[in-house]
Amino acid sequence: MQTKEEIVSEIISLVTQLADTQETEQADQTVEMLTIRECTEVIRGLSEHTVRILISQGKLPCVRTGQGLRGKILINKADLIAYFNRQTAKKHIVQKGE
Repeated sequence: MQTKEEIVSEIISLVTQLADTQETEQADQTVEMLTIRECTEVIRGLSEHTVRILISQGKLPCVRTGQGLRGKILINKADLIAYFNRQTAKKHIVQKGE
């Protein structure tokens, strides 16, 4: 049978490990926002016009910084990549189903 001190020591060790794991997970959740021009650099062949159309159609979420219509538009890099990965996956499914 373990003593109270050993049990408390194990609990403290487990809580410390849990806290370290949560800090690591939070550090991995860095959000990278891109301007419209930077989106065209990440996805080669993509034009600024196409990015604007995707935003206006609601297919690509964005954040407008600043005030009014002249505020800078920022797109989450993960959302941009996920959108084009879904489009590629749909294309492959359609081609296989033909």
